[in-house]
Amino acid sequence: MKAYVRDGNASISVLNHRVGSISRFLITQMNFLDAKDCKAFMAPILLLLGFFSSGLELTGAQSVGVCYGRNGNNLPSEADVINLCKRNGIGRMRIYEPNQPTLNALRGSNIELIISIPNNNLQALTDAATATKWVQNNVRNYWPDVKFRYIAVGNEVHPSDAEAQFVLPAMQKISNAIAAADLQDQIKVSTSIDTTLVENAYPPSQGSFIGGAASSFIKPIVDFLVSNGAPFLVNVYPYFAYTKNPQSISLPYALFTSPGVVFTDPEGNRGYQNLFDALLDAHYSALGKAGAPNLQIVVSESGWPSEGVDGASVENAGTFYKNLINHVKGGTPMRPGQAIETYLFAMFDENLKTSEIERHFGLFSPSQQPKYQISFGDANKYTYMYIALNNSVLMRCIQ
Repeated sequence: MKAYVRDGNASISVLNHRVGSISRFLITQMNFLDAKDCKAFMAPILLLLGFFSSGLELTGAQSVGVCYGRNGNNLPSEADVINLCKRNGIGRMRIYEPNQPTLNALRGSNIELIISIPNNNLQALTDAATATKWVQNNVRNYWPDVKFRYIAVGNEVHPSDAEAQFVLPAMQKISNAIAAADLQDQIKVSTSIDTTLVENAYPPSQGSFIGGAASSFIKPIVDFLVSNGAPFLVNVYPYFAYTKNPQSISLPYALFTSPGVVFTDPEGNRGYQNLFDALLDAHYSALGKAGAPNLQIVVSESGWPSEGVDGASVENAGTFYKNLINHVKGGTPMRPGQAIETYLFAMFDENLKTSEIERHFGLFSPSQQPKYQISFGDANKYTYMYIALNNSVLMRCIQ
């Protein structure tokens, strides 16, 4: 960014790559203006661009966010992470605990946030006073400077887990505290599951929640979400589905690179060209059978590792992330034309993860270098245009 202030030619060179001829024209026209005319000429343009870029930053990448985990001993500061998101046009984020430095860094960023409550905190939050205090300390103290979107009460809790009995009561208490703060229309309370709770996922129209204890666990949660207008958060990993059944699932089908329809679901004659859609639609089918056919699903995690076994490579991971970002703009065969709110796992490689394979899901290295050539949206180029023009005006008008 400093090059923009110190060197007008550098500004034009960067803009040639970022936004093309319009920005070059605006900057070069200032060479013909004196300082007074320069200010008059550029003031309305900068105002317009400032509004335009801020609006696009919220909408250009509106379907895609990132998951920011901190299980590493070599990660950037929280402030550097938020700046990295802004530079890359990332407008949504999921965090896994209410980390105060992260929340402070998010102030004024316009990044929309999923804040998660760790599983080991669920029992305590079944107490109303404790839930109220949690919302005060971790939400109200930052709102509206931090744009909370969802609170994920627990992550991938299974019906057999000891924490399972606390998920719904904690959701209810947190939701009550959010309502008491008059934030129930802005912040929705949910929980995040993995795909193991759905059986008969092939074909997708046959998907249903597994019976027994799982049914008694998930059905009340689904009812709660419907009654509160909250989405269902699901962690969807084609990578793990592929590695569990490579004899039946091809790598192109998992990577969105199949040249045509791989199979057709007889119910509705829906064709499937990728595994992500099939997994997601199996969950929509399960929700329909649970009495919630219109409940929205948010993909709260999805990713592909760059190192490991069974298709884990930089090339495959880059292909997956790029294709996923493009794909979620358009919906699934069961829900066509509806953008799928999706969070990419994860922001960084995390070297303290207990699972070796989970250490290599990062979009960026800990040094903040991108691992893949992917774009999160078109907003970034307008932000560059605004910054470069603004700095060029300053150079010209203070002379």
